[in-house]
Amino acid sequence: MTSKPSDASTPSPDPSSTSSPSAPSDPFTAPSADEARAQRTYTSLFRIAERHAATDGQRRRQVHPHVLGPHEAVRLVSFLLSGAALLEDGEPEVDRADITAALSLLPLARAEMDELEVGLLEMARGRGMTWPEIAFGLGLQTPQAARQRYERLASRTERTADSAE
Repeated sequence: MTSKPSDASTPSPDPSSTSSPSAPSDPFTAPSADEARAQRTYTSLFRIAERHAATDGQRRRQVHPHVLGPHEAVRLVSFLLSGAALLEDGEPEVDRADITAALSLLPLARAEMDELEVGLLEMARGRGMTWPEIAFGLGLQTPQAARQRYERLASRTERTADSAE
């Protein structure tokens, strides 16, 4: 029983290489961390949308249907300026005041994100996730970096809560 020389020298296609057009063709070249993070971000968004925002009812729980939150307003102005969203008929162009308003909302949007991140990190730890697992999810290189990030955000959100009272 002999095998053809081409069979022995031709590697079988790697299924992971077909799923990403930017995957390196050389199996000995490390993948780009930025490309891997971008792919993971897309995959994460798709997974959450598919599992938790597939129906009108699921999407309605994400935002209040009549009130625009700070992060949504900032995103909307940014999308309109960049062309990622189009103006509807009769809708005014984004002007300097709109941009200033969006910039003014950034600290509120950032504070909301900080609070969400701290809460999610605390729940992850409460569910038994390790710092290495959390670091991977956040795209950080070390568990120490994840823990330091949590501590920094936790102290920042405590100061924000104290000043609001």
